Amino acid sequence: MENEIVVGIGEALWDVLPDGKQIGGAPANFAYHVSQFGWNGCVASAVGGDPLGKEILDNFRAKRLGGLVSTVPYPTGTVQVELDAEGVPRYHIREGVAWDNIPYTKELEALAQRTKAVCFGSLAQRSVVSRETINRFLDAMPDGEGSYKVFDINLRQNFYTKEVICRSLQKCNILKINDEELVTVSRMFGYPGIDLQDKCWILLAKYGLKMLILTCGVNGSYVFAPGRMSFLETPKVQVADTVGAGDSFTAAFVSALLRGLPLEDAHRLAVDTSAYVCTQNGAMPQLPRELLERLRG
Repeated sequence: MENEIVVGIGEALWDVLPDGKQIGGAPANFAYHVSQFGWNGCVASAVGGDPLGKEILDNFRAKRLGGLVSTVPYPTGTVQVELDAEGVPRYHIREGVAWDNIPYTKELEALAQRTKAVCFGSLAQRSVVSRETINRFLDAMPDGEGSYKVFDINLRQNFYTKEVICRSLQKCNILKINDEELVTVSRMFGYPGIDLQDKCWILLAKYGLKMLILTCGVNGSYVFAPGRMSFLETPKVQVADTVGAGDSFTAAFVSALLRGLPLEDAHRLAVDTSAYVCTQNGAMPQLPRELLERLRG
């Protein structure tokens, strides 16, 4: 399993929460949780040559999280996170930062050629430099059965365009989207009057996706595949915060697919992992053995 490289490419940053800062960024969260499930999780990103950047690199080393994180002449990214009464975050994302300027290097291309699965989003594509790096990475990856390119759309503030979303949908083979994002995308593409499930079937067919994951918060989650659908209710837990819960869902789901688990079992592991992360503070808690052992049977 350790030889199977799974990459999160995009933003690496500090989430500045009311009770202090936590290392974050969806790709880093994804890669960390993938590594907990036994795969070779790697982050592809950039930090600044400042104390915050050094602290991120030290943190990744402490977590034994590998990858290619370039140091560039821009400040390390930070996000101010405000939590509402239910622990749901609102983000204020600083612009012109290191992860907006991820360089495409020979080392990154070599990593792409060995990558079995990747997760990327829309946020790091707000800048030309990182957008082109992400697209070149996707193009350099091997295609075929058992290769997964997951577009975890992660719409944030106004940092997305129809063009970026269309291009990403064309390059991915798994889409992960939440119910609010699905409404936004549907308006953008011109089919707002159709119910959520039908919108998912349309996107699955239009872009030839292997799977589409729809998360609906407390109202459960769906996985659509050609001719198949799985629905699971969201477990009721005591929520500390929901930061990074979606990233852990994606990581668990991809880990299970790589292990060869059926779609329904992968979905169950993803739901249970995400529910656990909601009970913990921050995006990168250590997962309990009970969850991890489901892939080691």
